[in-house]
Formats: sequence, C-alpha cells, structure tokens
Amino acid sequence: MMKRLFLFLLPIGVLLSACSDNDSFSSDRALRLVFSKDTVRLDTLFATIPSSTNSFWVHNRTSDGLRVSSVRLERGGQSGFRVNVDGTFLSPAATDLEIRKGDSIRVFVEVTARENATNDPTLIEDNLLFTLESGVLQKVNLRTYSWNAEKITNLDVTEDKTIESSRPVVIYGYGIKVAKNAKLTIKNTTLYFHDQAGIVVDGELEAQQVCFRGDRLDHMFDYLPYDRVSGQWYSVVLNAKSKGCKMTDCELRNSYNGIYADSTEVNLQNTVIHNTRGYGLYAHDSKVVADKCQFSNALNACVSIEGGSAQLTACTLAQFYPYSGNRGAALHFADTEQALTLVCKNTLVTGYADDVVMGNDLNQESTTYLFDNCLLRTPQVKNEGGKDVEKLFPNVIWETSKDEIQGIKHFVLADEKNFIYDFTILEESPAYEPKIGRAFAEKKEETTEDTKE
Repeated sequence: MMKRLFLFLLPIGVLLSACSDNDSFSSDRALRLVFSKDTVRLDTLFATIPSSTNSFWVHNRTSDGLRVSSVRLERGGQSGFRVNVDGTFLSPAATDLEIRKGDSIRVFVEVTARENATNDPTLIEDNLLFTLESGVLQKVNLRTYSWNAEKITNLDVTEDKTIESSRPVVIYGYGIKVAKNAKLTIKNTTLYFHDQAGIVVDGELEAQQVCFRGDRLDHMFDYLPYDRVSGQWYSVVLNAKSKGCKMTDCELRNSYNGIYADSTEVNLQNTVIHNTRGYGLYAHDSKVVADKCQFSNALNACVSIEGGSAQLTACTLAQFYPYSGNRGAALHFADTEQALTLVCKNTLVTGYADDVVMGNDLNQESTTYLFDNCLLRTPQVKNEGGKDVEKLFPNVIWETSKDEIQGIKHFVLADEKNFIYDFTILEESPAYEPKIGRAFAEKKEETTEDTKE
C-alpha cells in the first residue's frame, strides 16, 4: 500500500517541480521578446472608415519567464490605431502581463484614420511600446496610408445629377438608383463600391473617364489584393425601357456582373470590363454598340447577346477567368422572341478553351450575323445551314491551340499565379491593330481598283 502511494505521489512531485521552474521570471536586461513582425503595415484605407484587423505574435524564447510592465501606443491613441494585447484593449495601456518561457501572446491591430489636409494618401504611423520589468523598451512600428474620400449611401437620383470628384467616392448600402426620366452623369473619378452596392438605372447613365471597382484596398493573401478578386461589388443594371447608358474611357472590374442590360441601349467606347463573377456584358433584347473595348475574364460569358442587336468593332474578348475551370464562352449569342443582329468587325475573340464562340437557338429567319476581319478561337465553320459562309465570315483567322501565337500569347502580360493581366495585344500577334488596319487599307485599294475597271 505504501509503495502504491509513493508511486502515485512521485509524478505530482515532478509536476510541481516543473511548474515551479516554468513560473520563474527574470529581470535580466539581456533577455528580450521576439516579434513575428517588427513593422505592421496595414493596407491603404479611406479616412474615417475602420480597417480590417491585422495581428502579430509576441514570443518569449528565453530560458525564463518575462514580465511586461506595460504596452502602450507612443502617441497615446491620437493616431487612430486600436490595439488588443492578449485579450486586453489598450486604454491607454495594458499592464502587468506575464509571458512564460516558450510561450507567446497575440496582438491585434486596427485603425480608423481622421481626414487629412490633402487628397493624396497620407502616412499614418505610431509605435507600440513594450516596457519589460527589467526596464528594457522594445517597439513595433504600426503604419498605414489614409485617403480622404467622398461617401454615398443609398443615393436615389430623381433629377439630373453629376458626380465628379478629385477624391475617391465610396458607395454603401444598395448604392445608386437612377429614377425614370433622370440622368446620372459621372466624370473623372473612381467609384469604390462596398459589398452588394451597385448602380440600378431606370433612367439614363453616362460615364466619362470613370473606374468602377470594389472598396476593399486590403489583401486576401499577401500576394492577392482584393482588387484582383471577382465579385467584390454588385453590378451596373440597366432595367427594361430605361434610356440605357453610355460609357467612354471607363473601366469596370471585379464586380458580380459588369453591365446587365434588358431591353435598352448600351454604348461603350474604349471601355474595359474585367474579372466578373457573372457576365462581363449581358444584353437581352437590347441595342449594343462597343468600339475599342475589352471584355475579359468572366465566370459566365465575357459578352452575351440575346436578341436585339450588337455591333462590336475593334474589341478584344479574352476568356481566361482564373477562379473556375467551368468558365463560360468569350462570346455567346442567341435569339429570343426577337431576332438577333450581330456584327463583329476587326475583333479578337480568344480564351483557354478550343471553342469560345457560342451561338445557339438561331432559329429566326430574320437573324443575321457577320464576323468581318476577326480572329476567332472556334472550329472553322464549314457549313452554316445553306448560308454563304464566306459572306458571314470574311477574312476570318480561325485560331487553334496548335498556332504559334494563340490564346494568352497574344497579350503583353498574363501572370496566372498572381492574377495580373495586361490584355494589350503584342505586335507579333496576328490580331495586332496596325496589321488589321493595313488589311483594311489593302482591301479598300482592291475594291477601288475593281471599281475603276
């Protein structure tokens, strides 16, 4: 019985001894904390809008416990930073913390910056000071850039209105609604849409030199800012019977749908719609005119035309959506109850798949389409229901995966690891614009000579 009791007590004695060793603390000035980050860099943020939370670890890798007398912000909370140390908010300091040997604590950092005297991004900086029981002072630098912004929440445009700002404009709530008989004009600015915010048009929308994008300025991962992630905001929706929209020198990126149009008019000049989780441009029974535009990387079709009419001139349709292998076509077109009229001239249509041009339900006798002097990644059309194929596809280059320059090789940059794209067409591409221009010129000369004869 005594032997059993002794055996039972022995581990307890060892355990008590271990706890006693682990609970020893040192004030040796040579012993220091180790931080997982010496500098905490928060992403650029809009003034008065709270940042996302960043964090770092504080490690005690010494042979003794260390006591932290205080943790405080050097500027005393005047910089806008908010800090939680191991569950304790600084107000104004966290005191009497203990970090046993081999142990760690976690620190969380947020910031809400005040408005600045300038409209340019301004550095906001503070130091988080750790004072050890030994008197040693250690610090972690906190920094971010703050940017003044205009804010719009649930804007109903009931009469003609213009938005023009040298500051970024941040859109909250449902975003902007343009009432029937009202016109919204947006000029020379960037609209940053919060999650689910967008523009819904029952009247008319005109945009000149405007970037439409999400409001997240931070990163999903170190290598991936949210500005490269699709679905960050809602869409531009043109409701039935609206007067539609005209966009010149604009960019819409990282939305759910870029432009979703129903029975209206869409006029796009030198405009980019890129990286959408739905459609790039969807038009139902609408009139679409797009000149020198780029439609790229959509989960569904980059451009989908159903009924109505569309004319695409000198456009690039590039379907390399990176977030799903089940991506749609670069160009999809179909009849509805209305006949379809589709004209593509001087246009590049390419993508990952062997066929990125999808036409279906072309049953109406009045449906017409023409691809003139285009490069199409689709199997060459041999027979089109008795129609004259040469008249439907004059001067078309039929791209295949075996071509030397095909797919992503047409373009300046496709960093498929970091989701960075530049769809500027390379000079060596057969779709490079000066080559197409020369082709038109040669064709015109030939026609002129034929006329003279």
